[in-house]
Amino acid sequence: MRADLEIIQDWIPAGSRVLDLGCGDGELLAWLQSNKNVTGYGLENDADNIARCVARGVNVIEQNLDKGLGNFASNSFDVVVMTQALQAVHYPDKILDEMLRVGRQCIITFPNFGHWRCRWYLASKGRMPVSEFLPYTWYNTPNIHFCTFEDFEELCRGRSAKVIDRLAVDQQHRHGWASKLWPNLLGEIGIYRVSSPGLQDHQIAV
Repeated sequence: MRADLEIIQDWIPAGSRVLDLGCGDGELLAWLQSNKNVTGYGLENDADNIARCVARGVNVIEQNLDKGLGNFASNSFDVVVMTQALQAVHYPDKILDEMLRVGRQCIITFPNFGHWRCRWYLASKGRMPVSEFLPYTWYNTPNIHFCTFEDFEELCRGRSAKVIDRLAVDQQHRHGWASKLWPNLLGEIGIYRVSSPGLQDHQIAV
């Protein structure tokens, strides 16, 4: 399983009902179904990935995330997951609102535009960063709303959502003491677990 998914699965309790937004080929849900007795759905709009989900036995719905989650009732899932897609949707604030509405907890990962390499590239070259991790140029990138850890946490505060866990990791999803001290500077990827507004501490499963 992918390194980021290995971290995420550890935050999902056995027997949970999970919604995976932009679920790709269904790797995470398939593993959770087999190993943690998890039920739920994946949302995906790529036809090839949808076929792979079906082959894995994953319940998948073809859906564009920019159209919202109006087909799901409030509080209908224990955990809503979205990996590496927040920066690619047109309205990140609205999709976060929807995630918090339908799920008790949300797990979200995204690239950190506040990382020192991005800052150095902008300062030294005066151009949008292009790297192995962010290989696109500004005019053909699928990533339309880059943010930093500080930006995302401010967005959460504006919705009274509580950050339960945060990992600042590198491209290999490793983390250490330095990224804990200076996450916004040294973390290339953020992995967040956020609780819905009003959820009490004793209701949060680890």
